[in-house]
Amino acid sequence: MPQGSSHRVVLVVDENSNPFEMSCAIEVFGLRRPELGRELYDFTLCAAAPETRMRDGFFTLTGVPGLEAAESADTLIVPNRPDTDTPRSPRVLDAVRRAHARGARLVGFCSGAFTLAEAGLLEGRRAACHWMWTDSFRARFPGVLLEPDVLFVDDGDILTASGSASALDLGLHLVRRDHGAEIANHVSRRLVFAAHRDGGQRQFVERPLPDVRDESLGPLLAWAQERLGETLTVADLADRAAVSPATLHRRFQSQLGTTPLAWLTAERVALACRLIERGEERLDVVAARSGLGTAANLRARVRHETGLSPSAYRRRFGPGAGEAVRV
Repeated sequence: MPQGSSHRVVLVVDENSNPFEMSCAIEVFGLRRPELGRELYDFTLCAAAPETRMRDGFFTLTGVPGLEAAESADTLIVPNRPDTDTPRSPRVLDAVRRAHARGARLVGFCSGAFTLAEAGLLEGRRAACHWMWTDSFRARFPGVLLEPDVLFVDDGDILTASGSASALDLGLHLVRRDHGAEIANHVSRRLVFAAHRDGGQRQFVERPLPDVRDESLGPLLAWAQERLGETLTVADLADRAAVSPATLHRRFQSQLGTTPLAWLTAERVALACRLIERGEERLDVVAARSGLGTAANLRARVRHETGLSPSAYRRRFGPGAGEAVRV
């Protein structure tokens, strides 16, 4: 797990790269966060050329380090750009391959999956890319296990996000994986962005959105988040929203891309993780306060969500975890 600013994140910018995803990476990994009392990452950009023309000539990037900066990356974010049929720079692909060979974590936002596939690193592996390029990606890289509808895919040391906004989802997922739910929630609040959208959620709604009055779920979600430890069911949420369970289900699917039950469970797991991070060691207490009921259910849900048992999660993210790693 990265501690302090010792984990180096490097974003490679290539000709015609998208500025939005670059900004997402800077926002999540590059901003100083003095309120946390420590820096989460050591972040920098790098490029293959002294001057890099960004997408559609919006601006030209200068003054960033060369590709040699990628040689020290613990996490390397590969280039993405809209002209997916144009081959990537051989120097960039070589830098990506070398990073992978020495064990760096690789991240692709949006069309970044094309860069990783061109480098030969996705064969037989799961990946995500923007839905617009599903057919062309599969035609060029049939050996990649493309998941066309999801927001992002975490395949261990290689992670890919489907579209522009899902770069933030994947970025926050990495912060959560590296530093725990409490820190990830803080970063999401700074972004004024959803703290957690599961990677398996669908990328987009395939039908036109109806012209209806605002039926935002915001007030209901805030109400439920204050009562996670209570016996709260989907029927209770529907009663609170004064709609039928079926209508509530449709609203969750259209606005959040998930079901009421899945959202409720994910929120309870996130609360359980925060309680563990704050030092609560009694699993029965964590289960009760988070609404997960039993220690057995807590263990199962935390492992499913984080890949760690509660005890392993405590060792990694609980009080004193950083000091223990540095000793």
